[in-house]
Amino acid sequence: MERLGGHVRDQRVLEIGCGRGVGTEIIFERFGAGEVDAFDLDSDMIAQAQRRLSAYSSDRLRLFIGDAAAIDAEDASYDAVFDFGIVHHIPDWQQAIKEISRVLRPRGLFFFEEVTKQALDRWFYRMFLDHPTENRFTKEEFVTELERHAISVGSNQVECFLGDFVVGVGHRRHHSEGANAYAKSNQ
Repeated sequence: MERLGGHVRDQRVLEIGCGRGVGTEIIFERFGAGEVDAFDLDSDMIAQAQRRLSAYSSDRLRLFIGDAAAIDAEDASYDAVFDFGIVHHIPDWQQAIKEISRVLRPRGLFFFEEVTKQALDRWFYRMFLDHPTENRFTKEEFVTELERHAISVGSNQVECFLGDFVVGVGHRRHHSEGANAYAKSNQ
């Protein structure tokens, strides 16, 4: 992710599905974010993240209960959004992509690592991990949905483990880039 998107030094960042705060810590320490808003559906995860991230001041870190399909933030309010394998857990993942695009500023970055339908259909995932069983996506479907919501990815992505994972960084197109950029990216 870092190689594909660089750093977010001193920028305002959102992490969706922060869990116990491991990704949030990476966003601060490795990517250099100035401030991070991070949320999770599970209040127990937020409590764990608060303990883990207690060294960060409240003017740099805000943790809250939230839903990626209905992000509690104004339009164009973040310089970057991070997704460390969360979108594939959301039954209406397309709505989550729409929300991510909505809260990104023009030219803002969307850092993602996602698990594809191919992986989720494997025996191990079905037997030992809890994921939605419907409305899963391939790498192509995920990237197409990002492009549809004005997040350009193009070749700024990498498939890992025989296509089970996709890692990439897209940028929120500016209004002036419009539909032409989307049309060109799909040629």
